[in-house]
Amino acid sequence: MDLSAYIDDALKEKPPQGTVWVALSGGCDSVCLLYLAVQARKRHAFNLRALHVHHGLQAAADTFAQHCQALCASLDVPLILEYVALDASQGGSLEALAREARYNIFLSHVGRNDVLWLAHHRDDQAETLLLRMLRGAGVTGLGAMPASRTLGEGRLVRPLLEAGRDELRRYARQHALSWVEDPTNDDVNFDRNYIRHRVMPVLDERWPASVVRLAATARHARDADVLLAEFAALDLEQMGGNPARLSCAALLERSEARQRLLIRHCLVCLGLPLPAERQLQTLIARIGVRHDSEAHVIWPGGEGHVWRGTLLFHVPRIPLPADWMEDWDGFSPLRTPGHTLYYQLNRDDGAYETVRVMSRRGGERLRRGGMSRRLKTLLQDNTVPPWERRQLVLAWHGKELVAVLGETFTLTADGWQASLKRHGERKTSSSDYF
Repeated sequence: MDLSAYIDDALKEKPPQGTVWVALSGGCDSVCLLYLAVQARKRHAFNLRALHVHHGLQAAADTFAQHCQALCASLDVPLILEYVALDASQGGSLEALAREARYNIFLSHVGRNDVLWLAHHRDDQAETLLLRMLRGAGVTGLGAMPASRTLGEGRLVRPLLEAGRDELRRYARQHALSWVEDPTNDDVNFDRNYIRHRVMPVLDERWPASVVRLAATARHARDADVLLAEFAALDLEQMGGNPARLSCAALLERSEARQRLLIRHCLVCLGLPLPAERQLQTLIARIGVRHDSEAHVIWPGGEGHVWRGTLLFHVPRIPLPADWMEDWDGFSPLRTPGHTLYYQLNRDDGAYETVRVMSRRGGERLRRGGMSRRLKTLLQDNTVPPWERRQLVLAWHGKELVAVLGETFTLTADGWQASLKRHGERKTSSSDYF
């Protein structure tokens, strides 16, 4: 297939008013993609821009940026040049930090109706599949890189994913294109480079079409992943459609494989990271615990709780320090050590009073309906989960407890009222857990 045909196919995904952004590194692949986009602009007339991210990780970084600037000037393509400073103290590899920073920049520029083109090709896909296999990936991981996916309000597209590296090199030479070779591409200390330079040549010698076959395997795995996602969505719909809350009884009616599939699907729907396999197995093992107990599993970026016959997912919650307290005017955003609450708290007559806010100490009582009630009993009556109780903010006026404030739960004493405000909206809270 002619390379320009791949570009024409990719343009079919672009809304009429959108901009095509080309992620330009300065290497051969992205230079070919930009040149192909410029030729397509002559045929179809669309808004085209390039984006280069300067990571500053090597001495040649300035050379890459200068080359991209000169190339875009010669092709009459506006270029956005972004500089990022990576902090290795955050943990993780510099390669992973650079990738995250790069995608954050992509998100900041690609708007509604826009598409971002990346120059990944068939050889990249084959290498990605091998890397994922060696890391023990499941079906989703074996799907490697998708040809297209959402990116914020726009889309990320890889127009050349079916093209080979040799095809791009031939195209670059035929059109006398110039590019910059990244010296780190030959460093076999990087896993991808090791596969590219040490593993793939051996596979090609024994199986000349290995790259094509590996890319096809990734495509088949992605098809299977789509079907499994549709299957999990049907299961979720049958169980109420809320990915944050799953019935343990309904889960136990399904095989363990379906449980794993559904849990992963729910976490993806919620935008939470997936737990490691061991953590997922631990979570599944706790689905059958007694319904009046709490069992939970925590992993980076997510938590799963089994409580009262329900499996619940959410981002990690940070309990308030036992000694935390401060004064609050009843109207400004209430910033605690773990989160921010947007309430206004006032008397029934509308008067605002400065209150002392603090974490729970135990033994508190709240006057409601003319009766002094134990707070612990009120929380149990309203089925507030234990992990939410550890984040509740108590508001005191003098020696009187006048309000209990949480992200999803509010109680006020006689003579007081609280309203939840979020993004300019106002919602009067009730004494129920909602």
